[in-house]
Amino acid sequence: MTESVLKSSKTISHSKIQPQVIIRRLVWKIAIATLLLMAVGSATRVMNAGLACPDWPLCYGKLVPTQQMNLQVFLEWFHRLDAALIGFSAIALAGLSWWWRKELPSWLPGTAIFALFLIMFQGILGGLTVTQLLRFDIVTAHLGTALLFFSTLIIIGTSLIPFTPSNSGNPALRWWGLAAAILVYLQSLLGGLVGSRWALHQCFGGFQLCNVMNSHIVGVFPPTITTIILVWLARRNSELSPLLRRLANIAASLVTLQIILGIATFKLHLQVEPLTVSHQAVGASLLGVLIAFTVLAIQDNKKLSKIPEIRN
Repeated sequence: MTESVLKSSKTISHSKIQPQVIIRRLVWKIAIATLLLMAVGSATRVMNAGLACPDWPLCYGKLVPTQQMNLQVFLEWFHRLDAALIGFSAIALAGLSWWWRKELPSWLPGTAIFALFLIMFQGILGGLTVTQLLRFDIVTAHLGTALLFFSTLIIIGTSLIPFTPSNSGNPALRWWGLAAAILVYLQSLLGGLVGSRWALHQCFGGFQLCNVMNSHIVGVFPPTITTIILVWLARRNSELSPLLRRLANIAASLVTLQIILGIATFKLHLQVEPLTVSHQAVGASLLGVLIAFTVLAIQDNKKLSKIPEIRN
């Protein structure tokens, strides 16, 4: 009798946690697909494939332009395909979050709908990049919205991870993490502006748009310094959660790699496409890691504040 009651309680507990597990797995899959989407978008730009499909949303009036298919057409076509799959996944995420709203955190359905709004707006910007012939402000906004959508997914996915507080009691970590994430996001926008206006080529060619290029170079320092301070604070905190410590170490590795890729891209004048694509992808990955760190640091301090004070 007792055994049957225990099995029944485990079944009920499993049924309650299952929707959250499904949502978490779906969110991380969409986040990976979004990272891939941004990498393919960067490859599309550096390979001059942004207008390889002259119409939108179809490509040469077809779902699959087999006759016109080459590397440039494939990049633009695959970019749209990945974006469409992410769009349908975002609809599923919003629908499931609303359907299971009673079994999920109260903030989740609204956040999922916000993510859906972002991907819909991203689709509109994607169409405008083609119809407006790659206007630099639209292309930059396209990247900025993609990064914001990616960030929203990281926030959702990280918030749903089972996390044990470390009792580190260092609220400075969340603020440094948030500051670093914001600065990396702004620097990514500057990088997108450099790419969409081909500022590096024009600066070397005729001293045009050097102010845009120089702004991106100078802009490297604030996010780098902020990330270094965050990593230093995390490493000197002996009570920090192993997961937070691991994320801090990953951030240190990514910011180092990003600087190396940036210097190599600059020295080679954007002539090596894989370097440019990697530079953008590593920047987006760094943003995701910093956001995940910040979310967990906030949870760490919230849980710490709930621990009752022991009085003698």
